[in-house]
Amino acid sequence: MFNGVPIPTNEAERLEALKQYRVLDTPPEFEYDALTELAAQICGCPVALLGLIDEKRDWLKAKYGLPAALTEAPRDVVVCAATICQNDLVYVPDLTKDERFKDYPSVAGDPHIRFYCGMPLINRDGYALGSFCVVDFEPHEITPAQREAVRLLAQQAVTQLELRRQLLERDALLADLEKARAAMASEQERSEALLRTIFPVTVAAELKANRPVQPRHYDLATIMFADFTGFTRLTEGTQPAALVQQLDQHFTRFDEIVERNRLETLKTIGDAYLCAGGLPEPNRTHAIDACLAALGLQAYLAASNRQREKLRLAPWKVRIGINTGPVVAGLVGKRRFTYDIWGDSVNVAQRLEAAAEPGRINIAASTYHYVHRLFDLEPRGAIEVKNKPPLEMYFLNRIKPEFAADAEGTTPNAAFWQAA
Repeated sequence: MFNGVPIPTNEAERLEALKQYRVLDTPPEFEYDALTELAAQICGCPVALLGLIDEKRDWLKAKYGLPAALTEAPRDVVVCAATICQNDLVYVPDLTKDERFKDYPSVAGDPHIRFYCGMPLINRDGYALGSFCVVDFEPHEITPAQREAVRLLAQQAVTQLELRRQLLERDALLADLEKARAAMASEQERSEALLRTIFPVTVAAELKANRPVQPRHYDLATIMFADFTGFTRLTEGTQPAALVQQLDQHFTRFDEIVERNRLETLKTIGDAYLCAGGLPEPNRTHAIDACLAALGLQAYLAASNRQREKLRLAPWKVRIGINTGPVVAGLVGKRRFTYDIWGDSVNVAQRLEAAAEPGRINIAASTYHYVHRLFDLEPRGAIEVKNKPPLEMYFLNRIKPEFAADAEGTTPNAAFWQAA
C-alpha cells in the first residue's frame, strides 16, 4: 500500500518504463491538450486530465478546466492512483457512495470531486504509465458510448506517448553524430541568448562588442508599474514552491505581452513588475504601447481568474500605474549588470499604481495627452499621493469601440493604427 492507496504489483518496472518516455515536467503540447478538451466536451464534464504517475505525484501532461499553474497533485490523494492498478475503465458516478474512494482526500476534502471516469494508460509492454480521466464536482452519469469515448481517447494518448518514445530513440542515435559540432555552436548561442534575454537588443550588442554602455537621457518615455494586490492573502496556505511557480507563470506571460507591445521589461521586485516604452530606441507610440500592454495584462489575468474560480481559488488582481516623462537609463553593477531607469517619472508611475484600485489601470495626465483620442478614459481628478502634490489621474477602461477589434476593447483594429 502507498499511504493507503494501492500500487501495482510491478511498480518498480512500471516506474522504469515511465522514465523511457522523458515526458515528465515537459511543456504542454496541443496533441495532448486537444484530447482532454474533447473528452470533457463529449462527457459534459468541467475537467479532464491526462496524468502520468511517478513515485510521489500525479503529474498532468494535459488538462482541461484547471489553472495552468496546477501541474501536479500528490499521488496519495488522487483517484487515478487506484486506476493504474486496473486494466480497464474505472467508472464511478458518485465517489462518496463508493467504499473504495469515499475517504480519499480529494473526495472528502478540497476540491470535493464527486464523479470520476478514468482509463489507465497502458503501454505496449503492459505497464500503466498513468491515467486519462474526466471528473465533475457533482454526481454525474454518462452513457456507455461516452465511456467508450474515454477509452478510445486514452488509447490515442498512449499512441502519442509511444510515438514520443520512438522519436526519442531515433534522436538519441542522431545526437551522437552531431554532438561535437553542436556543442560549440550551442555554447555561443547560449551566451548571446542570455545577453538578449537580460538586456535590450542594442545594449546587448554593445556589450557583445565590448563597448562601454553610457547612461542616456530620454526626453520622453512611458513607464508602467504593476503590483499584485492582496499578495499576502494569496500566500496563505500556499506552498512556497507553488507560489513562486504561479508568480513566475504570471511574470512570464507579462514579459510576452510587454514584448509584443514594444516595451522593455526592466525588473521585478517581489510581486511588482516594472517596464517602459520609448527606450533604448526612441519611438513615438510608447504611451499607446504601454496602454495596450496594460489592457493585455488585464485580459490575461481575467482569463486566468475564470479558471481559478472553477476551483474556488482566490483571484490574482493587479494595480497598474502608467506615467509619461523624462528618464535616465543605463547599466549598473560591475559583476552583475542590470539595465535600469531613474527619474521622477518612475516615482510618479509607482505612486499612480499605489493610487489605483485593484484590477484597474491608472494613468497620469502626461500619458492622457498622448492616448485620449484612442482609449476610453475615466477622469478621477487631482488625487493626493505620497510625497507629491496632487496628481491628475484617469482610469484606462478600454480601447474606444470604433478602434477596437474585439467587444472587450483590448485589441486594436486597423483604424486604431491609422489614427495613432
